[in-house]
Amino acid sequence: MCRLALENCGVKVDKENHVIVDEYQNTSVPNIHSLGDCCGKWLLTPVAIAAGRRLARRLYNGESSLKLEYHNIPTVVFSHPPIGTVGLTEKEASDKYGQENLSVYKTTFTNMYFSLSQRKQKTTMKMICLKSENEKVLGIHMMGLNCDEMLQGFAVAVKMGATKEQFDDTVAIHPTASEELVTLV
Repeated sequence: MCRLALENCGVKVDKENHVIVDEYQNTSVPNIHSLGDCCGKWLLTPVAIAAGRRLARRLYNGESSLKLEYHNIPTVVFSHPPIGTVGLTEKEASDKYGQENLSVYKTTFTNMYFSLSQRKQKTTMKMICLKSENEKVLGIHMMGLNCDEMLQGFAVAVKMGATKEQFDDTVAIHPTASEELVTLV
């Protein structure tokens, strides 16, 4: 940040040298915007792209109220096996709503990909729901083969406020690992 000499034009930064912005990527100086890693939250390329697209549409397409919502952003650790998450963790949901107001559904299974091999890698999935809102899905977390690919579609459902019943009413695609999330009990 020092190389940009932001202090010379009045752009404020925090103690970690991240550019301070509001929810619309506005800095402390009119007509200077900032997004991405230099702002210090959600250090993920797709998040910066999404924020940039919204900024461009706001500035050049007249969509003045458009902004990136920084909750329910899906993320994946590309490990072996991959780990994916969207929404609140069980602890975050419990802290916010109380454990007694949550329904937590879990499953662990061997992915069919490994059914004929000697190596039996497990897949684990968890869904956290809010009882008082018709079991609205607050978070989905998974670890196992292809969870990085599965999570994108489920993230749309979480972002849209899907309920456990809506997941249950979805016909499973068999045989797939992702069918486990629409057959949880």
